[in-house]
Amino acid sequence: MNKKHKKTFDGIFINPPSARINWSDIESLLISLGAEISEGNGSRVRIKLNGIRAVVHRPHPQKDTDKGSVKSMRRFLENSGVKP
Repeated sequence: MNKKHKKTFDGIFINPPSARINWSDIESLLISLGAEISEGNGSRVRIKLNGIRAVVHRPHPQKDTDKGSVKSMRRFLENSGVKP
């Protein structure tokens, strides 16, 4: 995990969660953690990490995620065994 991934990771796990995390930074973090990412229909993104699967919506037209999406990503990471 490089410095940028660490900053994104910290932004997801800070309380309250950080808003305005760029979605591409979250995808990059997931890939660095070993996640498999594939495109779904529309803005859907399928993620598989440590045997846990999730389908999330890529934010559009903005590039930043909202707090609700960040909380969902935190839950997904925790369920996948990734914790700070």
